[in-house]
Amino acid sequence: MTFTDVSIKVPEGMTMYLRPKNPRAELERNALLLYPYINDRTISHGKAAEILGISKYDLIELYDYMGFAYLSMDISEVEDEVANWEKVKEALV
Repeated sequence: MTFTDVSIKVPEGMTMYLRPKNPRAELERNALLLYPYINDRTISHGKAAEILGISKYDLIELYDYMGFAYLSMDISEVEDEVANWEKVKEALV
């Protein structure tokens, strides 16, 4: 994996927190930088994992550990999805 330096403007008090002390902290920081793009569907979990050099499953576990859910549907959306699947399944039989 190739790395590059990027300059960003942050409040001065943040600088000490943006210098990770170990590889895990660096991975978490980078995953957090990508999360807004996953959340707004600019990129997928798979693409973010590829960028970070880890598996999609490992990224999903990392986000879960940090408190971010993989699925963002509420129960009514899940029920709609199940109902749609049932309709498609019946049409296939």
